Amino acid sequence: MIKEVCVENFTLVPSAIKKGAHRIELCDNLSVGGTTVSYGVAAKTVSYCRNTNTKVMAIVRPRGGNFIYNEDEVDIMCQDIHLFNQLGINGIVIGCLNRDNWIDEGAMEKCLTAAAGMEITFHMAFDEIAPKRKRQAIDWLISHGVHRILTHGGPLSTRIEDNLSALKSYIEHASEKIIIIPGGGITSANLPFLSSELGMKEAHGTKIVGDLSHS
Repeated sequence: MIKEVCVENFTLVPSAIKKGAHRIELCDNLSVGGTTVSYGVAAKTVSYCRNTNTKVMAIVRPRGGNFIYNEDEVDIMCQDIHLFNQLGINGIVIGCLNRDNWIDEGAMEKCLTAAAGMEITFHMAFDEIAPKRKRQAIDWLISHGVHRILTHGGPLSTRIEDNLSALKSYIEHASEKIIIIPGGGITSANLPFLSSELGMKEAHGTKIVGDLSHS
């Protein structure tokens, strides 16, 4: 199983890799769910991870709050994506919604164009899409070449163990055309149970290889 460790800034990258991270999701400001890191942080992480053969995904999110972005914010995202692409970051983590809590198709298409050649993860904005439209959203993301969907399977206030039926239904609907990567509340302690229940190929979390602050 691929363990994707979500880290804030560069400081925890070395210990995450040492403890068994296969892939890094690079964020800033995790207290608001993650925002785009600086160019310097991205460059340092890429050069370090290249030497350890570890893939890097970078969240591209101009601010905390909702996932509804205006034209200027989408332009900022596209510029950041271009920079990350040039740096050699393996992929980006994005998610744009409209006021109806559906995928902002225009904004997503602009970001996807900017990210040509990179891996794409649609992040937990997915969890704000209405349950009855989840399958439709999975289909849209598949048809636009998105590689994976990061999801908690329900509101972040819930335990991920309580969202197994939703996660199973997403994995079943995805039918290996897109990777469903569970996240939010996964730790090294509950990962074996979740893995046996869901048969997932990838998992995401800040404590998925243990507590990095005590390494």
